[in-house]
Amino acid sequence: MASNPPFPLPPFIENLRNMRERELEQAARNPLLAQALETEKREGHRLAVIARTIALMLVMVLLVFVNPRWNVLFYEATLLFFIGLGWLQLRMATVGRSGIELFLIVLDLFLLTVVLIMPSPFLDETIPTAFTYRFDNFIYFFVLLSVGTLAYSWRTVWSMGTLIAVLWLGGLAIISWFGTTIPELSAAAANAFAGYDIVSYELDPNTTQPAIRVQEAVVVMIVAAILGLKGYRSNQLLIRQAEIATERANLSRYFPASMVDVLAASDRDLGAVRSQDVGVLFTDIVGFTQFAEDHTPEEVMEFLRDYHAIVERAIFQNKGTLDKYLGDGVMATFGTPDPTPEDAANSLRAAQQIIEDVDAFNAERSAQGKPSLKVSIGVHFGPVILGDIGPARRLEFAVLGDTVNVASRLEATTRELDCQCVVSDSVVQKAGNGSQDTFKLHKGQRLRGRQNPIDIWVV
Repeated sequence: MASNPPFPLPPFIENLRNMRERELEQAARNPLLAQALETEKREGHRLAVIARTIALMLVMVLLVFVNPRWNVLFYEATLLFFIGLGWLQLRMATVGRSGIELFLIVLDLFLLTVVLIMPSPFLDETIPTAFTYRFDNFIYFFVLLSVGTLAYSWRTVWSMGTLIAVLWLGGLAIISWFGTTIPELSAAAANAFAGYDIVSYELDPNTTQPAIRVQEAVVVMIVAAILGLKGYRSNQLLIRQAEIATERANLSRYFPASMVDVLAASDRDLGAVRSQDVGVLFTDIVGFTQFAEDHTPEEVMEFLRDYHAIVERAIFQNKGTLDKYLGDGVMATFGTPDPTPEDAANSLRAAQQIIEDVDAFNAERSAQGKPSLKVSIGVHFGPVILGDIGPARRLEFAVLGDTVNVASRLEATTRELDCQCVVSDSVVQKAGNGSQDTFKLHKGQRLRGRQNPIDIWVV
C-alpha cells in the first residue's frame, strides 16, 4: 500500500502518483500484466542501449568533421564514457522503482550538462564560458531523451525532460555569475558592429543569450511531454493486451485451444439466452469419500489433479467445453457455445477416451502399489437452455434443462449396473457410424426421479 506524502502534492503530481498506483495494483492482480511489463522494460532497455551506442558512435564520427582539432579527443573519450554508462544502466535496470537506476539517469544528464557547458581542458586558448555554452550543443540532449522513451516509463521520460530543463537553466545561472569573461571581446564586437545593436548583441562572445536558453528549456519540456504522452498510450495498450491475454487464458481453462480463437474473435453475445442441442457428460470418482478418509490431504489433492488432468485432456481433445468442477466430479458439454454435427460423437469419444486413459493410469499406479482410480460416466444428448444467470455483479454462463438432469442420472446409474459408463440411446443414434459396437444395450431402464424409462447403452 502506498504511503501518504508528508505534505500536500500539487494536483498534477498527485494525479501522476495515483495513475502509477493504479498500474501497480493492476500488475499485482494480473500476473500476465506483471510479466508483460517486465518483458517490455527489459527488451526496451536493451534496445535503448543498442540505439544509444550506435547514436553516440555516429556522433563520434561527426565530431571529427565538426571540430577537426586535437581537443576533439576529449569529447571522443567523453562519448565512450557515456556509451559505457548506458550499458551500466542496462545492467542495473529493474522493473519498478530503483534508486540506483534513478541515480544513473540523473548522473547521465548532469555529466552531459557539464560537458556541454564547460570548455574542453585541452583547448589551447582561453575563450569565454558563455561562448562554449552557445555552441548549439543542446541538441545532444534529445539523443538521450529519445532513447529514454525506449527504456523508461512515460513518467520517467517526462521527468527527464524536466530535469534537463532545470540543469540547463542552472548552468545558465552558474555561467552568468561565475563564468569566465573577456570584456575586450565584447568591446571589439560593439565597435565592429556599431549601429547594429541586435547583431552586436548576438555576436558578443560573453553573452549567454538567456532568452534562447529559456526557449531551449521550454522546448525540451514540450518534447518530453509529447514523448511521455506517447509512452502513456503505449503503456495503456500493453495493459489492454495483457488483459486480453488473461481473458484468453481464462477461456482456455474451459474451452479447447482451437475454440478460444473463435470465441475471442466473436462479436456476438455468447451469454444471450437460447436453446440448442448439446451433448452433456458427467464423470465422477467412485469411492472418493472413502479414499479421502484413508489418505492425507496432499495425497487426495494429487489424486484429484491426476484425475482432472485425464478428464480435461479427453474433453478438450474432443472439442468439448469444461463446464464446471463438482468436487471430485466434472460436467462437460459438447456443442457449446456453438453446435456442430459432431457433438454427439465427440461426447461419446470423450467418454471412451476417459475410460482408456484411466485404465492406463491405473496400470501405472498398480505398478507403484497405489490404489486404482474407478470412474463413473454418464452421457446424454438433447436440447438445453444456454445463457448467463445470476446478478449483474456475478454472472455465470450456465447450461440448464432436462438433458443435464438425465446425464447426471445416467452417471449415478453406473453404481446400480456396476459399470463404468452409461450412455443414452439418443447419443448413440446421433453419433452413428458403429459407435455402439463397444456398448451393450439395456432397454427400458428407469432413472431416479423420472417416470418414463429410456433405452441406454453401457460399458
